[in-house]
Amino acid sequence: MLTQKKAILFLCTANACRSQMAEALLRHLGDEDFEAYSAGSRPAGFVHPLALDVLEHLGVSADGQFSKSWDELSDCRFDVVITLCDAAADQPCPVWPGAPLRAHWPLPDPVFHQGTDENRLAFALRVADRLRTKIQGLIDLDWSLQQANLQQRLEFLGEI
Repeated sequence: MLTQKKAILFLCTANACRSQMAEALLRHLGDEDFEAYSAGSRPAGFVHPLALDVLEHLGVSADGQFSKSWDELSDCRFDVVITLCDAAADQPCPVWPGAPLRAHWPLPDPVFHQGTDENRLAFALRVADRLRTKIQGLIDLDWSLQQANLQQRLEFLGEI
């Protein structure tokens, strides 16, 4: 158990699917030690039904989550900011207080996956499974490491 909760922000462009799933998964898996947030550079204004279907399928609550702009969180202090899409990673993000660690965990957006509803749900579940693996790695990090070592491990999680 950590001595102080770590605040983690997940970013993607629309803040409708991937970042919403990541926020809910971290809240579900690491609730005692982490505060989970999500936002987008151009928020859709809703949580995509596909994300909600995936979370329901996994037994993970999305209660209280909503699509929001990263500007709404620009005064918040985060320990780590993680981008989940290349578009958000390529945009100049707000400068958050405290110089949080940054990582990029690129994942495909299930919203744009072609196919039947069943195929799209199966694909979204695979994306959520990859997110869960990365998030479990985040939870299991030795947070007493030096910043450079933590940064290296966060970047490695983006590659799995």
